[in-house]
Amino acid sequence: MALFGDLNEVKILGNITSDIELRFTGGGTAVANFGVATNRRFKQGEEWKDETDFHNIVVWANLAQNLAQRAKKGTRIMVTGRLQTRSWDGQDGKKNYKTEVIADDVFLIDRYERGKGEDLPQAKVTQGDGNPQNQSAKYSQGKQESSNSSKSNDDDIIDPNDLPF
Repeated sequence: MALFGDLNEVKILGNITSDIELRFTGGGTAVANFGVATNRRFKQGEEWKDETDFHNIVVWANLAQNLAQRAKKGTRIMVTGRLQTRSWDGQDGKKNYKTEVIADDVFLIDRYERGKGEDLPQAKVTQGDGNPQNQSAKYSQGKQESSNSSKSNDDDIIDPNDLPF
């Protein structure tokens, strides 16, 4: 047995940089994506410098739905989780990489309440065609309509293989 095991743990305290995008896998699991900015101030010689880093955050399941209903661009949050780097081949044949924080927990530092000050926007739910629609996010473990129905829910479901993460 090794004395030290591997560790992949991240804690980020910062501000959400864009409204949260909420999607659903084909199985009905919610997944939210958004960015968080963190600031660092340091002294270089006699001058103080400010540096901002931007982090890609991925939140799954009920935590994703709850966050999409309670946070927005500018909300101060703390995210704990792990780093994950994924890769894919672009249309130009070039290999692309993206490092994300896969959240285990998200803590709201700022608190927003509807009716006081600024209202929270409805979560942007991305439909199967990739176009964001402003509508309330509802977790759908649900049953798809039968194949002889005039409207199919296939347009509202994202295949996990189509997700870029």
